[in-house]
Amino acid sequence: MDVQTGALLLTAGVAGGLINALAGGATLITFPAMLAAGLPAVTANASNAVAISPGHLIAALADRGKLPPPSPRAIVFVLVALLGGTVGAIVLLRLPERLFTLPVPALIAFATLLFACAPQIQSWTVKHRKAALPSTGYSGAVLGLACVYGGFFGAGLGVILTAVLSITESNDIRAIKALKNLLATCVSCAATLIFIMQGTVRWPETGAMLVGAIIGGYAGGHLIRILPGQLVRQFVIVAGAAMTVIYAARYWF
Repeated sequence: MDVQTGALLLTAGVAGGLINALAGGATLITFPAMLAAGLPAVTANASNAVAISPGHLIAALADRGKLPPPSPRAIVFVLVALLGGTVGAIVLLRLPERLFTLPVPALIAFATLLFACAPQIQSWTVKHRKAALPSTGYSGAVLGLACVYGGFFGAGLGVILTAVLSITESNDIRAIKALKNLLATCVSCAATLIFIMQGTVRWPETGAMLVGAIIGGYAGGHLIRILPGQLVRQFVIVAGAAMTVIYAARYWF
């Protein structure tokens, strides 16, 4: 890895850490940066997952008072998240490279659209949730699909989990966010363990981005008091749209 590539990944990591702290959606910046560094798409995805994974855990610990007690339902959800992350990672690694690169622009576009519509999605799910909570089996099945996606790609997972939990859990947005961060941590840990065991992670590039993400996350914790979150959201949406066009031109045309 040359100096320019290291600087690119460090900068992308800082930006991703800031964005995650302020609004979420770091993957829309960090994954394309891994691709720009010359990593194959599957390796870029795996390395990116490892580099930004501490963010979920930090977010979960930051509001640990709202984490659910170890009830049977919560334990099932954690196990589903671990299993889903594992399955998603295995599916990713079993696919030929060309079958992953083909949908990459669509995946980035999907994640960007989810991020852009997140407030409306969350508002709609809270408004239309049923008075009685769905059964654990039904909730676990829907959650499992979301977690498989998270292990496979991961961008937009936070939005998907928040939407699912807004329907299946009690109407306490802080508790939903805390549970979302816990489950995202489980998905991330399961997937990254598979990636590391299979030797899919490129450590020099991952290390550079990880250092940047830690710096950015720390700085974001301070900037959140003064920097408008809406401004950050708009930047992420524009960047995601631009990356969609760039990688559609690269992989489709």
